[in-house]
Amino acid sequence: MRFRTKALALLLVCQPALASTPWTLGNLPSYYSGTFGTKHTIGILYDPTYLQYQNPVLRLKLTIPYISVSNLPRGAKLTNGTLATRSKGTGTTSASGLGDIWLAGHYTLIPERGLRPAIVPYAKIKFGTASASEGLGTGRNDYEVGLGLNTTIGSNFFPFAHVGYRFVGSPPGQALQNIATYDAGVSVAATARDIFTVMYSGEQSEQAGYAGPADAIIAWNYNVTAAGSGFQVYIDKGLSSGSANIGGGVGGQVVF
Repeated sequence: MRFRTKALALLLVCQPALASTPWTLGNLPSYYSGTFGTKHTIGILYDPTYLQYQNPVLRLKLTIPYISVSNLPRGAKLTNGTLATRSKGTGTTSASGLGDIWLAGHYTLIPERGLRPAIVPYAKIKFGTASASEGLGTGRNDYEVGLGLNTTIGSNFFPFAHVGYRFVGSPPGQALQNIATYDAGVSVAATARDIFTVMYSGEQSEQAGYAGPADAIIAWNYNVTAAGSGFQVYIDKGLSSGSANIGGGVGGQVVF
């Protein structure tokens, strides 16, 4: 499972392009439990705060997370919501602290028109700010480039899909591999305030010999204001041994 960049993306998919109110400040505490391909049941609290700027063609987002992990196998390292490396050592540990900071940019190269979806290339940087010695991160930067497609069907259905490629930084003594990332889903506006999203998300494993994360997500956004301020609830079900078994979160955002 990817550390909640995908859950944060649900908030952004459900928001309109707001030229008059371009700033969003949000927080989405989440908790996940599963083995992630190890012999231990690992618990991860991921609490990201993000600031976003958006106009009709450009979206920039900075995410600063807090992480707390329990029962992590000694020697294992987290990355982006799953395990970058597993360890054959004995014993487990717990740790908390600053996670990896993310900076992402999306640019609408070709706008939606008729049956043609909007074509939105993107780039992301993961700064290796999480402690590698405590297993909260790899201590290395990652870089991702990709392409998003989104469109509107009628006035209530908003399908979307993304595919990307991540250049993964390896910690000393490791040989992590670059990976493909992908997701697809649809948001449905049941009312002017209630928006429901179903989504599949996956990626390859950074560590050879293990299954990559794959997840099914159901989310509900409720917009308190017409600008998009509101809250979100979501549930995440892991579909592979590389994901948490179950997870979810409750958070919100203020658009100003």
